[in-house]
Amino acid sequence: MLVASIAGNAFGQGAVAKIQAHKHLGAATCASSVCHGAAEPLPGSNVMQNEFALWQEIDPHARAYALLGEPKSLAIARNLGIGDPRQAGVCLDCHADFVPADLRGAKFQLDDGVACEACHGGSEQWIASHTTKDTPHAENVEKGMYPISNPVQRAKLCLSCHMGTADRMITHRIMGAGHPRLSFELDTFTWLNPHYVVDDDYVARKGAFNGARDWGVGQGVAAMNLLDQLTHSKLAWQGIFPELVLFDCHACHKPMTAGSWKSRPGTGLGPGVVRLNDANLVVYRYVLGLVDAGGSARLLQETRALHQATTQSREATFAAAKKLRGTIDGSLQRVSDFSFDASALGKIVGAISADADRGEFNDYSAAEQAAMAAQSVIVAFTTAKQIDETRAKSIMTYVDRVYATVENGDRYDPARFVAAMRELKRVTL
Repeated sequence: MLVASIAGNAFGQGAVAKIQAHKHLGAATCASSVCHGAAEPLPGSNVMQNEFALWQEIDPHARAYALLGEPKSLAIARNLGIGDPRQAGVCLDCHADFVPADLRGAKFQLDDGVACEACHGGSEQWIASHTTKDTPHAENVEKGMYPISNPVQRAKLCLSCHMGTADRMITHRIMGAGHPRLSFELDTFTWLNPHYVVDDDYVARKGAFNGARDWGVGQGVAAMNLLDQLTHSKLAWQGIFPELVLFDCHACHKPMTAGSWKSRPGTGLGPGVVRLNDANLVVYRYVLGLVDAGGSARLLQETRALHQATTQSREATFAAAKKLRGTIDGSLQRVSDFSFDASALGKIVGAISADADRGEFNDYSAAEQAAMAAQSVIVAFTTAKQIDETRAKSIMTYVDRVYATVENGDRYDPARFVAAMRELKRVTL
């Protein structure tokens, strides 16, 4: 699958604008038994047709609006002074399909949560054509269906809420009011609660699926999204402070215990310096290392230069961030076109383990991303039948041990993570 260059455009603005380009008819229009509301998969159809029932039953997106009425959400809204969160745009942006009133059809209901069209786009022009077998998927996309099967486009849209973008900024103030910390990895989150399957019909309509590729592309897009926020003329600065949500939470939010600081070679920063949350930058190096070893080394050098620039000036930080963004954008096409196969597994795990030994995972956020990376590539290669299921099951035992070291950020111990990664490396090489 070819992925066009996306330099120069803020991610969220492009994705959200596409989603809101046409009228949203409401989840009820998708819920009939002859569309996506069947109780069971229908034989002879090129889709299961019970997607709505599965979404409603197992997908957290279906309960996103209802969550705003719970005591914790009401408390966050009180702390922010915004009134009822079920009426506050800053909450509805990501907890509902919050399109303008003139884009809401007769059956549209805000309390449906993050419903079908919040991800697939306003359906007024493709609601009929997408049910016919002889209409190509590309034609529906031309009519306004969001190209969710394209990993770059899916990452852009998901990140608009799961990380925050220019038009859906999840600020440090919102976090301070009690909102949970955000963490996202494209392939892992894609398959947490799926209401569809990738089968021969899917591939025929939308192209081949590769979870390892999506993991790699997702890391690159997330890293560029961070850099876009960091260099945004209005969002990157709040009074005398930078927007702190872009920085590593655990650089500040940890017990003030003497002697707890540990160095990270990839930053070159000393103690007492608030570090950018570079988790996606760290992990994208392993992706790029498969494709371009020289590019991966350059990415490390430029990431380190960005960290250094944050201690110098705003102008130096912006210049370093823009240079780094250009490096990532210039490599994304090659990553998307790369043939990820089982030989990549040992290389990825080996690179993570080597960095762990050097102290690169003394920060929790990067370790969390590394754990998700290990799982994503193993599951992807197993699904593609490039790894024997028996061997994959054995390896996943060690991945679970890595996950156990990052299950609680407040109790994260880098030494345990290093030891678990060494064991995972031993069984994958």
